[in-house]
Amino acid sequence: MELTISHLLYGLFTLLIIMTMIFRKGVVLLTLLGTFVIAWVYKGDIISGFTSIFNANLVAAQELFSIFLIITFMLALLHSLRDLGADKRMIQPIQRFMVNGHISFFVLVGVTYIISLFFWPTPAVPLICALLVPAAVRAGLPAMIAAVAIALAGQGMALSSDYVVQVAPGLSAASAGIDAESVADKALVMSLIAGGVAILLAYLFYRKSIRSKDDPLNEVDLQTLQTSETSTNKVRTTHLTTWSKIFAILVPLSLLIVVIYMMYNKLFSRSSELVGGDGAAFIGGVAVILLLLSTVAFGKHHALDYISNHITEGFVFAFKAMGPVIPIAGFFFLGSPDFSGNILGVEEGPALLFDLVTSTQEYLPQSALLAGLSMLIIGIITGLDGSGFSGLPLTGALAASLETSSIDVSTLAAIGQMGAIWTGGGTIIAWSSLIAIAGFCGVSVMDLVRKNFFPVIIGLIVMTFIAVFFL
Repeated sequence: MELTISHLLYGLFTLLIIMTMIFRKGVVLLTLLGTFVIAWVYKGDIISGFTSIFNANLVAAQELFSIFLIITFMLALLHSLRDLGADKRMIQPIQRFMVNGHISFFVLVGVTYIISLFFWPTPAVPLICALLVPAAVRAGLPAMIAAVAIALAGQGMALSSDYVVQVAPGLSAASAGIDAESVADKALVMSLIAGGVAILLAYLFYRKSIRSKDDPLNEVDLQTLQTSETSTNKVRTTHLTTWSKIFAILVPLSLLIVVIYMMYNKLFSRSSELVGGDGAAFIGGVAVILLLLSTVAFGKHHALDYISNHITEGFVFAFKAMGPVIPIAGFFFLGSPDFSGNILGVEEGPALLFDLVTSTQEYLPQSALLAGLSMLIIGIITGLDGSGFSGLPLTGALAASLETSSIDVSTLAAIGQMGAIWTGGGTIIAWSSLIAIAGFCGVSVMDLVRKNFFPVIIGLIVMTFIAVFFL
C-alpha cells in the first residue's frame, strides 16, 4: 500500500491530537486546522481546504444531530418536571429504605444508575444529592462514600453505556461506520461488568468507614453538605400538588413501559422496528408527549411559552455538552472512506486512517487482547480532557481500523467508549463533572478521585479481559 503526503499529515495530526489530550488541553483547534491542511494537500488547492472545513462540520452535524435532539427533549422533560416538583416527588419514597449506611450505599447506586440512564448524570446529581444524600448520611454513610457511590453508578456505569439516550454509542458507531445498536448492546454489558466490579470493590474497600445510625460524626457530615435539609423540605412542601403526584407516577411508568417494550422487541420479536436510531426516536417521542402534558399541567394558558423555554434550555445544554464534538468528529470522518468523499467533494474518498493502520499491521502482533487493551488505554487518554465524549470519534475510527478476525469492531469501539467515559465522564479525574458531585456532597474532589481510582481501573481491566475472550 502506497502512503501519500495526505496520509502522513493525517497521522501527524492524529498523534498531535492524542498528545494534546494527554496534557488536558482542547483539541478543536487542531482538528479544524488538520482538516484544512489535509484537504488542501489532498486536492492541491487552497479553496478545497476552506470548503472542506465547512463540509466536514456539516457532515458531522448531519450524522450527529439526532443525538442533539434526544438530549434536548429529555432535558426539557426534566425541567418541566422540576416546575411541578414531580422530580423530587419521584424519589422521596426511597428515603424510607435507608435504614443503615450499608443499605444506603446500594440504594444510592441503584437510584443514581436508573435516573442517570434516562436523564444523564449531570442533571440527576443535584436532585439525588439534595434529597437522598442527607438521608444516607443520617443512616451512617459518610458523605465521601456517598459521593463514591453516586460517581461510580452515574458518571461511570450509567453514562459509559448511555443505553437509553444513546449519545455515546451513537458517536462511537458513527465514526466506526457501524450500527449504533451493536455498540450499545456490548457497551451495556461492559458497563455492568466494569461498574459491578468497581462498586463491589469500593464497598469492600470502604465498608469499615460506614458508621452506625446514631454516630455523632453523621451530624458533622450533614453540616458540610451544601444543600441543607431545611431548604429541601421547603421545596418539597411548595411543590406537592396533585399534578406533581400524577407525573411522579406517570413519567417513570411511561419510561419503564418504553424500555420493556424495546427489550421485548429486541429479544423476542423478529420485527426490525426500533433498531438503532429508531429506538432513540421512540424514547424521544414519548419524552415530547410527556413534556407537552406536564407543561400544560403546570402552565395552562402559558404553556406555549413554557414549552418553548424548556426546549431552548435543552438545546443550549445539548450544544454546550456536544458542540465541541462536531469539529472533532469531522476530522475523524475525514479519515473514513464512508464520509471523506462528501467532505472532499470527490466521488470516492480516501481511507486515510484505515490505510495508515493497515500499513503497520504486519509489524504488530495480531492479538485480540493487545488490541482490546490498546483501545482501553487510548480511550482513557482521550478522556483526560474531562469530557469523555470528545474522544469517541477517535476511538470509534480506530476501532474500525484495528478490527481483526479474532475481535470485531463493535467490541473494540465499546471498549474505547468505556475507557473514555469512565475517565472523562467523571470518576477518576478531578477536572471533570466529578467536581459537581464533590461540591454537592461537601467533600474534597481530589480525595474523591483517590477513592475511585483503584476500583475503576481494576473494573476496566477486568471488563476488557472478559470482553476480549467472551463477547
